[in-house]
Amino acid sequence: MKSNQPSRRAFRSANIFALGLTLSASLAVWGVPVAAQETAAPPSLTYADLVDLAEDAPLVIRARITDQARVKAERAPGLAPGYARLYLEAETTALISGNAPIGESLKYLVDVPLNAKGKAPKLKKQDVILFARTVPGRPGEIQLVEKGAQLSWSETLSSRLRPILAELASADTPPVVTGVRDALSVRGNLVGESETQFFLMTENDMPVSMTVLRRPNQPVRWGVSWTELVDQSAGTVQPETIAWYRLACSLPQTLPQDANLARDGEARMRAAQDYAYVMRELGECRRTRG
Repeated sequence: MKSNQPSRRAFRSANIFALGLTLSASLAVWGVPVAAQETAAPPSLTYADLVDLAEDAPLVIRARITDQARVKAERAPGLAPGYARLYLEAETTALISGNAPIGESLKYLVDVPLNAKGKAPKLKKQDVILFARTVPGRPGEIQLVEKGAQLSWSETLSSRLRPILAELASADTPPVVTGVRDALSVRGNLVGESETQFFLMTENDMPVSMTVLRRPNQPVRWGVSWTELVDQSAGTVQPETIAWYRLACSLPQTLPQDANLARDGEARMRAAQDYAYVMRELGECRRTRG
């Protein structure tokens, strides 16, 4: 006697189709190509790579993939050549970050590069970290936030992520810096003495300023103040912290001309040189994710 219940294959096919429509519609709204949701990640992600992913993700999930199916090409609009779109089912191992409710099982789509034989990789039983968001009105379904938002889990990766997520969740996490509003350099009373201040723009209009102090026969001092007070004793930022990321990964490499308030050429040049000094001290914001 045949069962009237739909087969697992039919159920999964329907899920694939529904997820595909959700993914295509959402990415079309955001202006992001469907193929951007890839699982391939560079061999070594930098601190900036991880913060980029974590900051964009309402949810960071550890999961174990339990099943996969390849989406037919006609149901995978925008798929890049050399890639396959996979429908994945996974078990939630832990909600690492986020406060949205998620179930014990997850379903999502991801684009993966084909191997040399033109086949999709076998991901079943792999542990992964997902940077994702929920899909409104579709419990149990998630959507990866961007390219490379599925990473292979490892204890090393987990230990690198923990302080990033803790800093981002902190009430006093540094605000997002969007540029330089004003810069002014003033010469002191002694030869070689000067003070340059940079007032930065932020996403939420919170005050941030940088100060560079030069004194005769002393090392150059610079610091950052994350309050309304311009503090000459403010310290520098430590590498691989959110404060460092806000500055090194957001500020332009050279001081914008229209931000330099000094009128005489010497003061303008000094402000530009002091800005360049700070950027050298911060170092390169290196990314490997493209």
